[in-house]
Amino acid sequence: MMSFSPPRLSAAALCSAVVLSGCANVAGPHVGGNVQYGDARAVETVTNEFGSTDLQTIAESMTRSLLQSRAITGARETPIVALAEVKNKTSEYIDTRAITEKIRVQLTKSGAVKFAVSTNEMQNQLDELTRQNQTGLYKNKGKARIGQMQGSRYRLEGSISSIVKRSSSTKDVFYLFNLSLVDNESGLLEWADEKEIRKTSAR
Repeated sequence: MMSFSPPRLSAAALCSAVVLSGCANVAGPHVGGNVQYGDARAVETVTNEFGSTDLQTIAESMTRSLLQSRAITGARETPIVALAEVKNKTSEYIDTRAITEKIRVQLTKSGAVKFAVSTNEMQNQLDELTRQNQTGLYKNKGKARIGQMQGSRYRLEGSISSIVKRSSSTKDVFYLFNLSLVDNESGLLEWADEKEIRKTSAR
């Protein structure tokens, strides 16, 4: 009686089968679960690190104070302001650009301030002017001309720092945010304010 032996797969074929099997079992992105939309304005207390509530509180406080300053209320023409750097002096990562951007949006909505291109945005401005003026693609009528940008009278700059204290059962974080409005021509400080935030949690 003849015995039957199953065909042997070559090493290459065996590897291909394993790879294909693995690809078939790769899980896609997880869908479902306990995902919910929340109120973006709700107080966020997941951790005592810098969060969305702190960002909103600082932006609203600084915007309100600046709009009440003499530099803004006493201006004959709408002041032109540029965003400068807000230095992060804390021990954690904080996107300070998000804070100043939120302040800029609120000030722009008020109509009391105009913003010039900031240092971080200057390259995009130069690229666009170059594209319109040096590529030969645009008619002279209607294109943005070089040398017509308006300089800012003021710049907004500041810093955020923190003091962290820990005990066996408690962690306390104190944030101090400073923002200043500086006259670019005279170098004089026209307005300044600060916002303090303290957050305590049990360990």
